[in-house]
Amino acid sequence: MDNKDEQYMRVALEEAAKAGEKKEVPIGAVLVIGDEIIAKAHNLRESEQSATAHAELMAIEEACKKCGTWRLEDATLYVTLEPCPMCSGAIILSRVKRVVYGASDPKAGCAGTFMNLLTDERFNHQSEVTSGVLEDECGRILTDFFRELRARKKEEKKKRKEKTGEE
Repeated sequence: MDNKDEQYMRVALEEAAKAGEKKEVPIGAVLVIGDEIIAKAHNLRESEQSATAHAELMAIEEACKKCGTWRLEDATLYVTLEPCPMCSGAIILSRVKRVVYGASDPKAGCAGTFMNLLTDERFNHQSEVTSGVLEDECGRILTDFFRELRARKKEEKKKRKEKTGEE
């Protein structure tokens, strides 16, 4: 891990914070070629009501449009949470050279935690993977979001019961 990895992961964390402000799961992604940020995005699944509006997919899509090609062979993708199977597939298909992520995802992470699609040699492309960059900060933003979500739902349930006179 180098300082550039941390620098770009901080930009991804800024994107994650934008998602959280919109009541979206706070995940951010930044796609870099050379030393230039080509695209950045955050989750918009709730806003867009789209199962595919993941930060990684949106950053890849934006980068492909900007670069005028679907091949991102010199790109590094920084993402705050380990990519899921869908995003890992898009990473492979777009030929992203390297993936750097913060927090591991034991339930759906496909960059080495739950399974590893990104380095599987059965595919025609493999990505280099660096994990754990700013892992604590990346994990904390998710933990805080879900803690607040649970508290909000509990409070809403309590208010509904009070309104209806239930116990």
